[in-house]
Amino acid sequence: MSISMVQATSPRFINGLRNLSNILKKAAAHAEAHKIDPAVLLQSRLYPDMFALTRQVQIACDQAKGAVARLAGMEPPKHEDTEQSFGDLQARIQKTMAFIESVDCTKLDGSETRGIHLKVAGKELTFVGSQYLMGWAWPNFHFHSSMTYAILRHNGVPLGKADYLGEV
Repeated sequence: MSISMVQATSPRFINGLRNLSNILKKAAAHAEAHKIDPAVLLQSRLYPDMFALTRQVQIACDQAKGAVARLAGMEPPKHEDTEQSFGDLQARIQKTMAFIESVDCTKLDGSETRGIHLKVAGKELTFVGSQYLMGWAWPNFHFHSSMTYAILRHNGVPLGKADYLGEV
């Protein structure tokens, strides 16, 4: 039995984004309960040369919407990177999920062989759909989602593996 590109994209990204949203809700509640300025958490990073939490969430969202759009043969929507609060990040996650849910799943059928072309850091990258999804989009989505988790956990937000995985 094989897994379809539909099964491997939209529902999986939606699940991951819901989990990310729930993690951010716990972070906001933790900040409020402990009288921590939310900006402290939003601008936290694991190491000085790494992105801050806000940018980690933005990139996770970009990977999810970009993957679904490109695999469906569409241009990904542009979201400005202006989020400055937990509420702003929640809105971005919701906007990303709404876009993913709006994409006609039939456009994802057969996308495993679709040519995907990206320009990243001045380099041209070319993939076939399955390679792009499994070797680029999914790893990047999980990297930035897990960095969000790690930054918050490092700062004392009571999170566990179940928060990252969500409902299985």
